[in-house]
Amino acid sequence: MVQDNRSQVRQVLIITLLLNLFVMGLKAIVGVLTGSLSLQADALHSVTDSANNVLGLIANRLASPQPDHHHPYGHQKYEGVAALGIAAFLAIACFEIFQGAIHRIWHGGSEVIVSGEQLWLLMLVLGVNIFVAFYERHIGQQLKSPILIADAYHTMSDIWVTITVLGGLVGIWLGKGLNIAQLQWLDVILAFPVAFLVFGSGLQVLRSNLPWLVDEMAVAPEAVHQIVMGVPGVINCHSIASRGLLGRQIFIEMHIVVDTLDVEIAHQITEAIESKLTERFSPVRVLIHVEPWGYQSEEISFGNSDS
Repeated sequence: MVQDNRSQVRQVLIITLLLNLFVMGLKAIVGVLTGSLSLQADALHSVTDSANNVLGLIANRLASPQPDHHHPYGHQKYEGVAALGIAAFLAIACFEIFQGAIHRIWHGGSEVIVSGEQLWLLMLVLGVNIFVAFYERHIGQQLKSPILIADAYHTMSDIWVTITVLGGLVGIWLGKGLNIAQLQWLDVILAFPVAFLVFGSGLQVLRSNLPWLVDEMAVAPEAVHQIVMGVPGVINCHSIASRGLLGRQIFIEMHIVVDTLDVEIAHQITEAIESKLTERFSPVRVLIHVEPWGYQSEEISFGNSDS
């Protein structure tokens, strides 16, 4: 049976939303006060953090793992769709950062002025980001929640973004004291790696969720075949297909041939197969089609194995 852990996921999302709003506010205020392009871009990145949490809460409300009349396979793909929304937000943030940096290069901008107190505020922001990322990833892995894990990757990128921006502002602060005006360019230069870090986070989220959404194979058919052929009474197993998210919910279907003509005994064999697969891949739903006695097939995997 699939566990409904939406309440725990929702609690984590609410906590991280409040922390992300706090971080976003500090970055925006310090960014405006200092005139730092990279910090304002970082604040934009944090806007997407908060938007992602809101999106996650909406998806969490819809993503019940329990099937119903209209959704016989459950609603969990809503979480995957929400994770793709996170990737879209990351792409938007990346574009805005690039656009702002190029505009500053071509048209110039005001001098960045940063104080020691503002740098300490950014250190506080960094600490909050680190806590949020590791807390969200830890709980996401415990609950096997794609939306929490995807959002944790996003927040992890925010850590590196903040470290990069903070390093640049420290350089500008030192440059002001040492009268090295050229260090002002650190703000624009570091805006580019910030954008690349954001882009990389988006790619990671896509790689994690697209296979699930497009029904990519969840379990190697060879692994399923080995388990099924170990069940007494099975003489052939073929056309194995699987989909879903391993550890969260997967669906396996197959065709088998058994060494009996008795329907009740054949049913007992299929029950034994389901028990073995549940023990190995739970939670799992298994669909088994019993072929006529004497039928044979060498195609373990369903469909064209060369595709």
